[in-house]
Amino acid sequence: MRIIPLIVMLVLAGCTLKPVAQSAVEGADEPRVLKAEDVPERFAVAMRRMRPVVRETCRTTSPNLNCDFLIAIDPSPDSAPNAFQTVNEEGQPILAFTLTLLEDMYNADEVAFVIGHEGAHHILRHLERQDQSARGGATLFEVLAAALGGSNRSVDAASEIGEAVGRRNYSKTFELEADRLGAQMTQKAGFDAVRGAAYFTRIPDAGNRFFGTHPRNADRIAGVKAAVAEL
Repeated sequence: MRIIPLIVMLVLAGCTLKPVAQSAVEGADEPRVLKAEDVPERFAVAMRRMRPVVRETCRTTSPNLNCDFLIAIDPSPDSAPNAFQTVNEEGQPILAFTLTLLEDMYNADEVAFVIGHEGAHHILRHLERQDQSARGGATLFEVLAAALGGSNRSVDAASEIGEAVGRRNYSKTFELEADRLGAQMTQKAGFDAVRGAAYFTRIPDAGNRFFGTHPRNADRIAGVKAAVAEL
């Protein structure tokens, strides 16, 4: 999981943006303090309306999970448009976005959909399931390498390859699952999830590569439409 060096934490529990600068790298330069006016208004609107829906869905679907979400924004203009979900050392879920991604979005529907998508990864325990798959892949490849008479070095290398394969094994499935739940949360918050998923039409298509981590954009949009139709 990529850890962004300089981020601004915005507490999702509040309805207003309260930036607190943090540095994840010891000895790093002082981070830029991101002011509320630096963040696109469409993000503030989306966060305010998505907050209760994401938290309530989390508490209802996965009552044993920590549902006290934090929002992290990487303010660097050099960061590529990106969003991901992770947890901090205390197990608190973090939904992280680059400012370049937020600026690249056309409307609050698109922002809301991405917030829902990343929140869904946590609610559906995708990080936990991915780690389990990675450990299983590492063990399997270790056993195979040892059975074939591999050296300790070969077994270690096989373990690393197995972990990578295992981690990617369900990536596309997880993305589609997060799209569906994220779309339904977006819709429940009063946004148009299908309009939000239109962002997929403006980004490179992941295609159907064997080791690709994301599904085809057309499949993702179709999944969103199906999820919304179920409501």
